[in-house]
Amino acid sequence: MDTSNSNPNLYDCRDAFAATLEALAADEQTIIAVCNDSVGSSKLGSFKSKFPERLINVGIAEQNMVGVGAGLANGGQIPFVCGAACFLTGRALEQIKADISYSNANVKLIGISSGMAYGELGPTHHSIEDFAWTRVLPNLPVIAPCDRIETAAAVKWAASYAGPCFLRLSRVGVPDLLPDGHKFELGKANVLRDGGDVTLIANGTLTHRILKAAEILAAQGIDARVLNMATVRPIDEQAIIAAARETGAIVTAEEHSIYGGLGSAVAEVVVDHAPVPMKRLGVPGIFAPTGSAEFLLDEFGMAPDAIAQAALALLKRK
Repeated sequence: MDTSNSNPNLYDCRDAFAATLEALAADEQTIIAVCNDSVGSSKLGSFKSKFPERLINVGIAEQNMVGVGAGLANGGQIPFVCGAACFLTGRALEQIKADISYSNANVKLIGISSGMAYGELGPTHHSIEDFAWTRVLPNLPVIAPCDRIETAAAVKWAASYAGPCFLRLSRVGVPDLLPDGHKFELGKANVLRDGGDVTLIANGTLTHRILKAAEILAAQGIDARVLNMATVRPIDEQAIIAAARETGAIVTAEEHSIYGGLGSAVAEVVVDHAPVPMKRLGVPGIFAPTGSAEFLLDEFGMAPDAIAQAALALLKRK
């Protein structure tokens, strides 16, 4: 379900992506948009009108799309390769590995409608494995912005970064969390709320939910630290180690399988440097069924109340 139109305080990050890409393209002639019959879902309609010769639509051919992006990068262009995250990362994973990551090609992969944003279209369209598939690849930063402000900042960063990256965007409306003028820093977590009792870590559509969970915990006398971990790779090890040592317990939440995603990345740092009790919230290793993203997140224990309850249960293990 796309909630961005039903609540004036929720915003579709795709709009911020498209507007930022257009502004950058006006000043940088080498920026090219490449898509897979996804002009509408990638919000590239206005880009196409303004720069018709710089929008390449390959049709429903994701492997070709990634290859075209690699070729453009080899020719000195800056391609933003846009497509549904489930098909971009699943269908074209070999090309992402060989043409982009191994070749260290200057291609910006934009996974649109990630997580469970396609809702009722079900398991074939859910993208709850993309963190796992992409974060193991060398040379490929993996980023999931939490709001439209961070999305715009991440797109600006990507355009100036000399190398590939994977930018994971949802279509589900989220509130503004970061201040205007926020500058994206690769591998740097944002402390949205400080605390010493437990740490809550999320990115993308889950960040505003863990903030609400922290408010629920505060009402019960629990002081929760909240980290927005937009970069999954390279992950902010210092922030994680500090959270483990200073709060003694960590809860992660993600619109992804609990295997191989943000929670796994955090746990790898914790087990290597500062072992503490952890709880990973996400899709529990199954194919997520049909239903709106908001409904499914709630069903999988990631409503703010449920996140708060998970934190309280974890505190008993400290």
